[in-house]
Amino acid sequence: MTNTPTLYIGLMSGTSLDGVDGVLADFANGAIHTLAAAFAPFPPELRAELMALQAASPNELEREALAANGLALAYAECVRALLPSAAGPVAAVAVHGQTIRHRPELGFTRQTNNPSLLAELSGIDVIADFRSRDIAAGGQGAPLVPAFHEAAFGKPGTARVVVNIGGIGNISVLHGDGRVTGFDTGPGNVLIDLWIARHKGQPYDEDGAWAASGTVDAALLEILLDEPYFRQPAPKSTGRDLFHEQWLDAKLAQCPGVAPADVQATLTRLTALTIARAIQDEGVRPDAVYVCGGGAYNATLLRDIGAALGGVKVESTAALGVAPNRVEALAFAWLGWRFATRQPGNLPAVTGARGLRILGALYPA
Repeated sequence: MTNTPTLYIGLMSGTSLDGVDGVLADFANGAIHTLAAAFAPFPPELRAELMALQAASPNELEREALAANGLALAYAECVRALLPSAAGPVAAVAVHGQTIRHRPELGFTRQTNNPSLLAELSGIDVIADFRSRDIAAGGQGAPLVPAFHEAAFGKPGTARVVVNIGGIGNISVLHGDGRVTGFDTGPGNVLIDLWIARHKGQPYDEDGAWAASGTVDAALLEILLDEPYFRQPAPKSTGRDLFHEQWLDAKLAQCPGVAPADVQATLTRLTALTIARAIQDEGVRPDAVYVCGGGAYNATLLRDIGAALGGVKVESTAALGVAPNRVEALAFAWLGWRFATRQPGNLPAVTGARGLRILGALYPA
């Protein structure tokens, strides 16, 4: 019998930049149990600054440091919301940080964060900076969730695919024989959200309703698909460094006159097709495709993925017992537990790293 705490909090703020998803989880005996979940929205000014920091800008070192302090306050708010559900001490808070640069080809990734301030505010050990060690070992530093997807959702003898659709899409192919492959497929919600924000002032296309009102433009779709990243072999990862407003506008300039609703329909189809083709290229016929992240709530997108896969069942990870908006935060809670128990968190077959590595850095309370 051990008295070592087995409760961990995981915090994730992704490329959608809407706020912080948090979970409280128990990893007693190596099992994965979600005990509570919380969400802390970003103040509008923090979201705007984090969006601006995605690209080079004046005085960005100071602005990033101040944004990191603001992030720590949002993270601490989420932690406070979760603590009443903890029946015992929390071993650590595992926090991803907010990605503002991801350039593994140059040997770095940057997740803005102030884990020291979070440790001060929460009075709990903080584990952060999960991606850097994998990149130092020659990997992409992303995606890191496939190892967790195998632990949480894998079923021996059954091929499954877990698709995370946040700002960027990524797949985890659980082959059913212990093998796990995966990579970033390209844009998830990032272009869809950008377009509806520009034309309707809305943060996202609820249930894909605007996309459903339009018609896919075949010529524009071919132009969007003409991107070297989609043909690049794995391991690979991407982000807003590539798929951003300027990328989209350059593509649209090659196919002028498409109605805004039709652009939205085409962007949604782009996300669906790149995900579906990535799955097909893995040579697996899964029993089902399970979707997590914000994209799981876009019915038009899920229908498009299913159609592109020839009718394979597509549903959210809720069917496997974890709500789609909790999966990534739970994954980082799990990575925090792996760090604390000195177990590796990466999969070299996914990231391309030279070997298994313990991921993260500790900031004691």
